[in-house]
Amino acid sequence: MEVELFGAAAWSPQSLREEITGPGRTYVGAVLPDGRLVGYAGTWFDGYDVQVMTVGTDAAHQGRGIARRMLVHLLDAARTAGAAAALLEVRVDNDPAIHLYESLGFTRLGRRRGYYQPENADAWTMRRDLRAR
Repeated sequence: MEVELFGAAAWSPQSLREEITGPGRTYVGAVLPDGRLVGYAGTWFDGYDVQVMTVGTDAAHQGRGIARRMLVHLLDAARTAGAAAALLEVRVDNDPAIHLYESLGFTRLGRRRGYYQPENADAWTMRRDLRAR
């Protein structure tokens, strides 16, 4: 699913394994009753802010609120852990993800030129305050 969703920017299996098991990481998955994984999302909490590391939903299951539910769960867990804010980067041309993040209260801080490699695609940096509901 990683390669299907993120193409050339996909994490390698080893990088993904190391990311999921790294310190301060929290990952969730969306699994169908038959056991198929159709989405995953993860964060990294450094003791102050939480960074959204990835959010992905299988193409056949997008638009059904799966990413929203996973992200809301992760943000609630981060708030409970004491995170002051949530930060993320998103491709500037990923309109569905930008809409999701803005609908959850994220605001754009700035643009990172050439953030996504090897495509050299730009990213918006976004932030949401977690101290206020």
